[in-house]
Amino acid sequence: MLKILYFASLRETLGCASESIDLPPAVNNVAGLLDLLAARGEHWLKLATVKNLRCAVNQELASLDAPIKGGDEVAFFPPVTGG
Repeated sequence: MLKILYFASLRETLGCASESIDLPPAVNNVAGLLDLLAARGEHWLKLATVKNLRCAVNQELASLDAPIKGGDEVAFFPPVTGG
């Protein structure tokens, strides 16, 4: 199982803060996970098209080509702005 966390506006758009999924064998990096989630359609397409989307694997910032496997935790969050 792979645990996925969604933060800030992503959580609001998707209507959930987290989920656990069985990771298909063909999905072995963050980009593949995004493609898998986007295939759900509707609001999930937005997840794959957020400009400057940030992600973390096991609580460490990661790039889209970062490897993932069952048992990992992947978090997605939009870029943070502030003042």
